[in-house]
Parts: sequence; structure tokens; C-alpha cells
Amino acid sequence: MNVRIPLLTKRWFQRVPGLGDAEAVRYLTKWFLLSSAIGAVAGVGAIVFYLAIKYSTQLFLGAMVGYVPPEPVGEGLPLVEVMERPWLLPVVTGLGGLLSGLLVFTTAPEAEGHGTDAVIAALHHRGGTIRTRVPLVKLIASAITIGTGGSAGREGPAAQISAGFGSLLSRWLRMDTRDRRIAVAAGMGAGIGAIFRAPLGGAVLAAEILYLHDVEVEAVVPALIAAIVGYTIYGAYFGFTPIFGNQSDLIFGSPLQLLYYAILGVLCGLFGLLYARTFYGVTHLFHRLRIPRPLKPGLGGVLVGILGLVVPQALHMGYGWVQLSMNQQTLLSLPLWVVLVLPLAKILATSLSIGSGGSGGIFGPGMVIGGILGAAFWRLGWGVLPGMPASPAPFVIIGMMAHFGGIAHAPLAVMLMVAEMTGNLSLLAPAMVAVAVSSALVGNDTIYRAQLPDRASSPAHRIQFSFPMLSALLVRDAMRPAPVVLPEDAPVSAASLSGQGIVVVNERREVTGIIVDSQVGQLSGTGGKPVRARDVMRAPVVLLEPEQTLDYALEELASSDLSWAPVVQNRVLVGWVTVRDIVQTYRRSLTLGLRRAEALTADTSVFEVQVRPGSPLAGRTLREAGLPPGTLVISVTRGGATIFPRASTRLEPGDVVLILSSKEREHALREYLSQEPPPHQG
Repeated sequence: MNVRIPLLTKRWFQRVPGLGDAEAVRYLTKWFLLSSAIGAVAGVGAIVFYLAIKYSTQLFLGAMVGYVPPEPVGEGLPLVEVMERPWLLPVVTGLGGLLSGLLVFTTAPEAEGHGTDAVIAALHHRGGTIRTRVPLVKLIASAITIGTGGSAGREGPAAQISAGFGSLLSRWLRMDTRDRRIAVAAGMGAGIGAIFRAPLGGAVLAAEILYLHDVEVEAVVPALIAAIVGYTIYGAYFGFTPIFGNQSDLIFGSPLQLLYYAILGVLCGLFGLLYARTFYGVTHLFHRLRIPRPLKPGLGGVLVGILGLVVPQALHMGYGWVQLSMNQQTLLSLPLWVVLVLPLAKILATSLSIGSGGSGGIFGPGMVIGGILGAAFWRLGWGVLPGMPASPAPFVIIGMMAHFGGIAHAPLAVMLMVAEMTGNLSLLAPAMVAVAVSSALVGNDTIYRAQLPDRASSPAHRIQFSFPMLSALLVRDAMRPAPVVLPEDAPVSAASLSGQGIVVVNERREVTGIIVDSQVGQLSGTGGKPVRARDVMRAPVVLLEPEQTLDYALEELASSDLSWAPVVQNRVLVGWVTVRDIVQTYRRSLTLGLRRAEALTADTSVFEVQVRPGSPLAGRTLREAGLPPGTLVISVTRGGATIFPRASTRLEPGDVVLILSSKEREHALREYLSQEPPPHQG
């Protein structure tokens, strides 16, 4: 029972390599079901998280300090109340940081910080694996941080909650690594889209935020479905009014304003750089402090509280102040120094709250900083510059887009999200000017340090981009008959392992399990009683199909502890494929010049070198070998056996190493890998 259910489930939820008519139906059905489940949890998680923040705020800031921060129209009323017990503010913010730090560092240290980077890192480097406890810890710790006045946003925790469920669901269904990454990305988009009531922007953000200059295309459709479901559930509870109300009456009215928006883009780009560098500067400073880690968020909280005594607008999430700044009369009534200082104060408060080790998001504060920047620009230009609109709202809205869209390298997603949060699409044209200027000024700096330049730089796509031709070859090109196939009731012995393993099938020849070399100790029966295959078999880690591509097959094997996998058609065994089979098919295709090999780029070279005795590489692992970037070790042949190497694989004299690299590096690599030590000179 424990074997058959995951196998049966995995057959339905495997990745579809192509999108013909039948495949498209299967793909959409699969992701409709998966994304709907992920989106439902994201919606419920966003509701619970919002309520946790609300009640935490009422308890700490409301009951203890006597201060309730203003809220945006879509979530309450932007009322401003006088702080009744300001002397308690540093105590409460410090207590919140301390409680958050104790919870995080004693239960789930990866919940430290803003959360989105952790999800991005999990997608790139850990196959989308997120520990089950992280979302719950993140929810509670972030609610405490924000509820006690810490300057933080909701997107990071919301992303980790729903992405964590996507990871859990994919592991429970035994989904492959690539689908698990897509499920996690879809969860991230659903959580952000739900809590900001911006499903389209949230879905695009899930695909855009992973890279500096690229998009995770595979995640778009699943993220759209999940975001729509999450938004619907969240909206059914809280309503569908945009967070900042309906600002649809705002329009772009004068070409001259494009100049003003371009200048605003420059300001947003500069403040984006300041935001990122201040945040990570403060983070580095707190890492160097020689005090227990749980105490650091407490210290950061005390400093935030002291800052809040001077500029209380920098506390909490700050969306209410953005709402108030959209109104002309309210903005003009605020002291000018408050409007000008608030963006700087918000940057410092967020850096202290989260950079010290507290828990919360940096997306929300980033938009608040941009919105107040836009308000400050309008305030300085009102009555002075010709063609300034009567309402500051357009500058506030475009400031939110330009500031965080640039420094987060997610311009399209942030523009869509802010448009959905304000109910206004008519400002997208001038917003593109400001966002483009901001993005150009920011360059390669980013607020999300886990972002990679593009998909080719991500370990998640290592095989795909390092073996361009493998995406044109299919499993059926490399598979062969399985050497040993046993029925479930058949006796099994160590002699039958054939040096690699056994495929176990039922009476219909459907694969039900596998037996590998490492299980040889289990094959000795007790009391002369033979061991049956069903008694020692384990669920297959990888099941491949003939029409799947070899790059997908190699990536799945690289992510497992096996060098081979059964090949099935409708669960029925049709063969098996090994890493060696894949490499030999690859080399044969290169030699014969098959038509499918046309995908191989002209500057790519595949060659073999032998590690000579006495070479400085002998005895070193691949991690220690110092191979240049862009070099991939395909296989190591040792004593007639082919080894699929890992970073820990140690090179030995006589090893034949199969290398893939650019042609310009081939000669240098050949000399480097086969070099002998210089002769002794005495």
C-alpha cells in the first residue's frame, strides 16, 4: 500500500515534455488540480496571516502603546490616532523583536529575514525543498514583528507560507524535482497575489523575481491558476475592493508630465540603491555583533522604537500613510520635513527590523518608500512646476512602481501589482517611463541577493543549458531492455543484482518497485527461507517514459541516488536507461551527426582527457579541481565502469574524464587536466 499509492499518483503528476493535443490536456489538468490546491491553501494562509497581524497590532501597539497605525481604504479607514503612551514604544518594539528572534532561531533559523530570498534560494539550489515547519514559524514571527511596530511587509511571509505548502504537496505526491520547483513558484505567486489582492501581478512576480534578466516561463500558467484561486478565497472573506481603493479616475493628462515621471524614476532608482545597500549594510553589522542571535532582533526593535518616537509614520507596514498621501489636503497638511524625511526613516526602520534578524517582508516597505517619494516630489513641485496634476495620487502610484520594480528586478510584475492594488491601469504608460529609468539606474544591484542573472546560471537548469543537444534526444533513443526483471513473488538473491539493480513488476508487468546494490545485506533469508522481491523492494525514485527528453532524464537521475531508472509506458515496463546509456547516446549522436543534434551550439565541445599519475588533480574532488565556469564533467570512466560524478567525486590517476565546455577553453582544459608535475631540479 505504501508503494502503490505514490506510484499511482506520480504517474498522473509527472512533467509533460511536449505539448501536443493530448499532452496539453494532461498538462492543464495536472496543473489545474495542483495549482487549485496550492491556491486554496495560499488564500486561507493569507487570511490567517492578515488576522494574526491585525490581532497582534491590537494587542501590542493598540492596547499597550495606545497607537493604531492608519490602514488603507481596502482594509479599514486611514484614521490617524495620537500615541497615548509613547514611552512604551521602544519597549514594545524591542519585545516584539526578542519574541520573534527566540521563535525563529530556536525552531527554524531559515525563517530569519524577509523570506522571499529563502524561497528563491530553495528554487535555485535545493530543488524547491522547504522544511514543513518554516511557513508556520514565519507566520507567527512576522505577525509579532509587524504587530509590535516593526517596519516590515507581508509578501515574504505570505510567499513562504504558500510556497512551503507547494513544496510539501509535491513531496507528498512524489513529484519530480522540476515540477516541485514549479509548485513552489506557483505557491509564492499565489500567496503574494492573495494578500495584496493582485493575482495577475503575483503570478508574474513568481516567474520574474527569480532572475535579474530572465523569467521562469514554466511557472507562469501554474502560478496564474494558483493566484486566481488564492485571490478568490481571500476576497470572499475580506472583499474584492483594491487595497488602496478604486483610483480609476486618475489619468495621464499631459506629455510634459513624462519629464516629471522620468525625474521621479531617477529618484526611485537612487533610493532603491540606497534601500538595498542600507538594508544589507545593517544586516552585515548585526551579523558581526557578538551577542546571542535571538537578542539581535530585540536590539533592532528597540532602535526602531526610538526612531518611531520621532517619525511614527515609519512604524508598522505603512500602507495607511500611502493612502493618506494620495489625498491633496492631507498631504499638504503634513509638515514638509516629515514628507521629506519619511522615505529615509522607512529605509532605516526596515533595515533595523529585518536586517537585525527579525521576520517580515521587504516588498511592502519598498512600495511605501516609493509612494512617499512620489508624494514628496509632488509636494515640492505643486504650484511651482507647470502641468503638475491637482492630485498627488499619480505620483504616489508611479513612485511605488518605479522604486521597487527597479531594485527588485521585477518591473512588469510590480507595475501590474500596483495597478491592481489601486484599481488603475491608465497610468501604466507613464509608469513605464519611470520604471525604465529606475531599472537602468539600478543596473545589476538587487534587493534580493538570491536572484541569479538568468536561467543558464541556475543549478535548476544546469543540465538543460549545459547539454543543449540532450533536449533534442529522447529516452527511447537511449533505453535498452532491463537486465533483471523479477515478479513480486519471485525469490531474490545477491547474485541476481547484476551489478546495478532489479526491476520488480506485478502480473501485468507494471513496475511496483526496485532493488538496488545497497540492499544486498537484506537479501539473506532467515532460517533458509528465501527472500521475496516484494519484501525488500523500494519505491522507484525515478520513473521515465520513452518520449521524455534526455536532459530531463539526466536531471532526474542527478537529483536521485541512482545511476539508472526503469522506463515505463502506461506504468508497464518497456526498458531501462542508465547514465552511461545517456552519455553513450549523446556521444553517438555527436559522432553520427544526427538531425536532432542541430540544437548543439557551434562553440560547444565535448572531449575526453585522462588524469595522469602524479597530476596535481589526482586525489582531488571535482569541487577542489578549480575548473573554470561553464565547464561540465559529464562522466568519469574508471576501470571500465562509468561514474556519474558529483562535486564530491574524487579524481584518480587513470580516470578518463568526459568534459563539455566551450571550444575556446578546450585546449587549456586538456593541458590542465592531463598535466604532470614539473621535473625535480636539484
